[in-house]
Amino acid sequence: MSTESKKQEMIIDWQNRMDQDEMLNCMRCGFCLPSCPTYEESGFQESQSPRGRIALMKGVADGLIEPDEKVEESLNQCLGCRACEPVCPSGVKYGHLLEEVRDVVNQNKTHSFPEKVIRHGVFYELFPHQNRMRMAVGFLGLYQRTGLQKAVRKTKLLNRLPEPMGTMEKVLPQVPKMRDMKNRPVHYHTENPQKRVAFFSGCLMDTMFMSTNDATAKLLQKAGCDIVIPESQACCGALHGHSGEKEKAKAMAKRNIEAFEELNVDYIVTNAGGCGAFLIDYGHLLKDEPEWTERAETFAGKLKDMSTVLMELDFPGRGYRLPAQVITYQDSCHLKNVMHTTTEPRQLIQSIQGTEYKEMKDAGRCCGSAGIYNIVESEMSMKILDSKMINAKAAKAATIVTTNPGCLLQMKLGIEREGLTDQVRAVHLADLLLEAVEYEEKEVSSV
Repeated sequence: MSTESKKQEMIIDWQNRMDQDEMLNCMRCGFCLPSCPTYEESGFQESQSPRGRIALMKGVADGLIEPDEKVEESLNQCLGCRACEPVCPSGVKYGHLLEEVRDVVNQNKTHSFPEKVIRHGVFYELFPHQNRMRMAVGFLGLYQRTGLQKAVRKTKLLNRLPEPMGTMEKVLPQVPKMRDMKNRPVHYHTENPQKRVAFFSGCLMDTMFMSTNDATAKLLQKAGCDIVIPESQACCGALHGHSGEKEKAKAMAKRNIEAFEELNVDYIVTNAGGCGAFLIDYGHLLKDEPEWTERAETFAGKLKDMSTVLMELDFPGRGYRLPAQVITYQDSCHLKNVMHTTTEPRQLIQSIQGTEYKEMKDAGRCCGSAGIYNIVESEMSMKILDSKMINAKAAKAATIVTTNPGCLLQMKLGIEREGLTDQVRAVHLADLLLEAVEYEEKEVSSV
């Protein structure tokens, strides 16, 4: 098929699939502009704003603009942070438009052979299969524990990688051993439980960040939750949904709905903002499949972030403490803008006795991680991170708390880039709270 024929097919698909009403809801008022990191960091280019990107989508759908490389570049450079949605007077669901148009572009694009191999490997052969995720992370663990990591660093091979990737290697967590990842509990019993919850363990969260999942389970137990973890659950599908692999995202959504819907639980709990935001949107993802829509809405109706559950069960009232330190918080974009959870993490942090909480300026502004954005759009990502670190340093905090694995790695990357590793740390909220629990228990036992 000729390039021109392929382009015409894309335009027809674009016109058929893009929600005209949603695009027309954009009044071009500009309220979204101050909230958009790429608009600011690009020098206020209209094509790098939500309003500008919707205008491009509408222009292609109306036959006024060709879907060329410049249009695709504008769409790809969007972080998908969805900070534009809460400030939009018309309530435009920009994130839904972005995911749909990226799928249209991807499904009608001719990928090079290396791109096809990489996309197939990542989206179809790795992330949907938790056993393969364990194996991949297990190899990373061997790299860290066998001395190979030290040898590679001595040879300075990492210096030949693009700067963000080379630095990222330094901030990866110490990953668990393969046998520990395989031998995961499926039920955490609690005496006299107040709530029975199911835990969405995720793919990376239950491998590379397994200790954070363990911390989350312990906190929920302390708060009075009986916890069940269905073994048949899958990756949430966010990476696929954001990268133009909508059908695969749907398949994983259905698998997760089936895994959780027969459980007699009060809540489905997540501890990763990016996962939670995609899970709670399953109703929209499956809106064209009536037999799944209601099941998806029921699933989403039970979904809560761990911070919300802990606050509901009065976790702060237990009086945990840590040594004196200043703590600040960096919002997960999706936890804030999609799940609308902002006060609960802050309340939990502020409840830790012996510490001082200091709000970071523009804490709700994206840090530039956005899934794999910091790899595929590293230049813009690093500009956004550099701006974020200005505010992080101004807070003069010893601990930066986040609620999403991508944000956590990005903040660690920023700390490393700024040469602050001996002064500042970045931790997930669950790890900080468990640290406070264990510190208080140790203090009590030593009296």
